[in-house]
Amino acid sequence: MKQQFSNSWIGSRQPRKQRKYLANAPLHIRHKMISANLSKELRKKYGKRNFPLRKNDVIKIMRGEYRKKTGKISEINMKKMKVLIDGIYKSKRDGTKIKIYFQPSNLQIQELNLDDKKRIEALNRVSSLKKTSEKKESKKDEENFAKSKKPSSLSMGFLDVGKSFSNRFSPLQNSQESPLKIHSNNDKKMNYSKSSEIKAETVKKEKKEEPKAKQKENKQEKK
Repeated sequence: MKQQFSNSWIGSRQPRKQRKYLANAPLHIRHKMISANLSKELRKKYGKRNFPLRKNDVIKIMRGEYRKKTGKISEINMKKMKVLIDGIYKSKRDGTKIKIYFQPSNLQIQELNLDDKKRIEALNRVSSLKKTSEKKESKKDEENFAKSKKPSSLSMGFLDVGKSFSNRFSPLQNSQESPLKIHSNNDKKMNYSKSSEIKAETVKKEKKEEPKAKQKENKQEKK
């Protein structure tokens, strides 16, 4: 195995490679690894979930034997990647007190130490980035909503087909004649149909009367 740190390394299931990554990591990456969870109030204020720890940050222990206890960070050990807290000690049989190291993942930040200007800039930078991303998302939502209101190409195609169909079968739009002429033509058609019906009725009556006349002639001849 190479002893140098590789930036291309992503992850592995093997514990030996995970330990090697932590052991050989440079300071700028270790600083990010020593980060803790922010409280709900700080999340709303700065728009971030986690943030790297600093000395004099007020902390609350979330896991282990000393959970629900609060205190200030007295020291950050970058080699062990652990934290010491004021007022939390372990006593020996002799009566001497020993400091206890805590992992950052088991802590929650209650108050941030803002003596450093660069730290304030980092917090504001994070919040401004979140605000810009939210604005972009809102603009995208508005554009999508406006697009959904506009008729699609398919619907426009159906509308055009419906118009052409109505134009094809409407006599007023296709015919160059005026509406008065069209009404007169319709009246003529109605009159023609009535006259044809009358003619048919007369023909039926004549057919019925013909055999009666023939029977009368036959009777007269016999006499």
